[in-house]
Formats: sequence, C-alpha cells, structure tokens
Amino acid sequence: MRLVQFHRHGDEGAIRVGVEQDEGLGVVDLTTFDPSMPSTMRGLLELGNKGIECAQRALSSGQCVLNRADIKLLSPILAPEKVVCVGMNYRDHCLEQNAPIPSEPIIFNKFPNVITGPYDDIILPSESQEVDWEVELAFVIGRSGKHIKEEDALSYVAGFTVANDVSARDWQMKRNGKQWLLGKTFDTFCPLGPALVTTDAVKDPHNLGIRCLVNGDTVQSSNTDQMIFKTEQIIAWVSQFVTLTPGDVFLTGTPPGVGVFRKPPVYLKKGDVVECQIDQIGSIVNKVV
Repeated sequence: MRLVQFHRHGDEGAIRVGVEQDEGLGVVDLTTFDPSMPSTMRGLLELGNKGIECAQRALSSGQCVLNRADIKLLSPILAPEKVVCVGMNYRDHCLEQNAPIPSEPIIFNKFPNVITGPYDDIILPSESQEVDWEVELAFVIGRSGKHIKEEDALSYVAGFTVANDVSARDWQMKRNGKQWLLGKTFDTFCPLGPALVTTDAVKDPHNLGIRCLVNGDTVQSSNTDQMIFKTEQIIAWVSQFVTLTPGDVFLTGTPPGVGVFRKPPVYLKKGDVVECQIDQIGSIVNKVV
C-alpha cells in the first residue's frame, strides 16, 4: 500500500490519512471511510495491525476517493520523535571522497523541524552559502522496540519513502566543531514523501534505482545495493542505544554526486528545482527559495 498524509484544499488545518490507489492516482480518505481512525500517520501506526487492516479495507472498498487536484500531499510523517541518519553508508559515496568504508554505522540526527512536504519549498538560510542535496532512501518505524535482532528488524518497519537530506556544508564541515547537527537541521532541510510505501509493496529495498536531479540534470544516480549497512543492521545497531517508536524516521545515506565533492563545488541557489527519485517508491520535487 501507499499511505499518505494530506489536507483538502480550503481545509489546510485538518491533516488526514489516506491510501493512494496507485502512484499519482486518487486517494482513499481513511478518515471518512472510518471516522474512528486517527487523523495522522503516526496515530495510525500506533494502532498496529488494526490501523493497517483498516487501510487495506478502505483501499479495497473503492469508496471515499478524492481527486488528486482537490488535495495537497504532506510529508507522510509529521513531528516524529526521532529523525535518525546514517552517514557514509554508500560504498560509491565513500570512494567519491577517498574515505575508508566504515566498520560500524555512523549515526547522527536531524531535529523534527526539518521535515517538509514532498512538493514544498526548501528555504535557503541566510546563515549558509553552501547548501547541498542528498537523495536518500528513508524508512519509518511501525512499532516500538529496543535491542531488536537483525533477523526481526524488518518486522519493525512500517514502510519506505524518499528523502532529501539537505545539508549546509559550511556548518557541517567547517563550523560547530565539525559536528554535523547544525548543518543538517535548518528548517525545511528534509523533504519527505510522496507516500509511505509499506514493506510488502517493496520487492527489495536494497536493490532500487536512486537518483537526484537539479534543474532536470541528473547529479546522483546509483542503486541502494551500494548501501554498506542495510535496513536490518541499522535498526539492530540504533536500537541498542534508544527505544524505537512508531513514526521514527531513518535516513539511510546518500550515493555519490553531491555538490560539495564536485570540482569546483556546486551548491543550491534560489530558483533551483531538486527532484529525488527512488524506483517503486516515487519522487519528490522541491523548489529552492
């Protein structure tokens, strides 16, 4: 299934959860289909199987379908407890910067304020002149767990989505003691979407074409088979330290082609349009303002 969050035009204050009939097609309004269902994705995930089964029934019913022209898609998750990121997690990205292959996951985070919608603007902060793109496969946790075993880890994943780990390289690499957090966590620095594609609908998350285009030109093009630490390993590693909860967002790393390692470096500027694409999941398109 392709689960989405949206609001109706003219009713911007009311977040609703829906199911896409297919990528780009009509959306079944889950809240109308069953008013007892929560109005947010996080609330739906917290219901566990009950929420997913209701979404399946709603999709099968063919009822309560809204035209795409009448709604605006939001990020599939808003206000997660955690946004966990993995650095240096693509072999080809390590080679691009002559860096060694990590022997254990490199974990950092973004604050939840970064999350914005699949077609919302990326706001250039006046504090940075080196804002860069990073297409990433993201996954969302579907149930709580601590000390999760690798062999059980996928059962904790609700689904996958597309992310752009927008990064201010000056703050990431030169300022703040070279701690990455501030460079990664300006407002709007994590467009997410367009849908949360449930695990059963993704044939193999570690064999997906992944691309980023800036103004129509392909700047990143790789495959998630280049990931050093797969979804299961990331969950097992991070859950040693913190309890994972429904709605937690994980960004799994980026392939080569980022602006900072180009010669000369290339950074985003006002008016640029960034499109991040992952096969079977979809694409997000964000204008830089």
